[in-house]
Amino acid sequence: MKIGISTASLARLETEDALSVLNELGAEIAEVYLKTFYEFRPEFAKKFAPRAAGVEVNSVHVNPLNFEPQLFFRSRRERGDGFYWLDQILRSAQLYGAKSYTFHGVVRKNGDKDGLDFIAERLREVADFCARYGVKLCLENVRWSTYDRPFIFKELKAQCPNLSGVFNIKQARKSGYPYPMYIKDMEGAISAVHISDADANGKTCLPGQGVYDFKEIFARLKDAGFDGAVLIECASFKDTVELKRSVEFLKEIIHKIK
Repeated sequence: MKIGISTASLARLETEDALSVLNELGAEIAEVYLKTFYEFRPEFAKKFAPRAAGVEVNSVHVNPLNFEPQLFFRSRRERGDGFYWLDQILRSAQLYGAKSYTFHGVVRKNGDKDGLDFIAERLREVADFCARYGVKLCLENVRWSTYDRPFIFKELKAQCPNLSGVFNIKQARKSGYPYPMYIKDMEGAISAVHISDADANGKTCLPGQGVYDFKEIFARLKDAGFDGAVLIECASFKDTVELKRSVEFLKEIIHKIK
């Protein structure tokens, strides 16, 4: 496993400035979070990707509500607008050297299971489109979106074999389900992990500042066949020195469980 940072953790900075500080914060690997349509464009990536020099870019991630739901519209014309922006993002991913796209999908209401066949059909279309650019489609567990509870991933992957997963421990906690259920659901197909911690009151904080047993978390991930990017996704800190300490904290734990 490699310990890194999502630039979403540095949302107070412009994306290009966040890229510039990844190395000094000790990140071995990164996810680039693109916040605006302007940042989706390859022209932006071409100009600013060099700022991540020395840090491997694992994946790109975007503000999902900007366009991802359009990929699930029943009208081919409306989906076409979504695929236009997906094309821009995937061209940018190539420029960053990213091999994965962290995906939320469509908003789901009240945990309704209806429509999974339709969602799987759309996911196959999106996954095939991503594959043309050499990028994996990676569905993240998110309490308000497509993968809103355990066992959804396994059902979708049965119909979309190219689908990979992103395990998000904060979203698992907010969903109300024990996090090991998500790890088990994605077993053998976890592409990356979004990691954070929580204090005794359930408030999100940086790894090492809360109550989580990361040795156990990483052991479960290892048992599930995961050996990839562990990305800190948490903006709950006052100074980047805290983020650097969190990276060092996680690296030490990873070293102990090897």
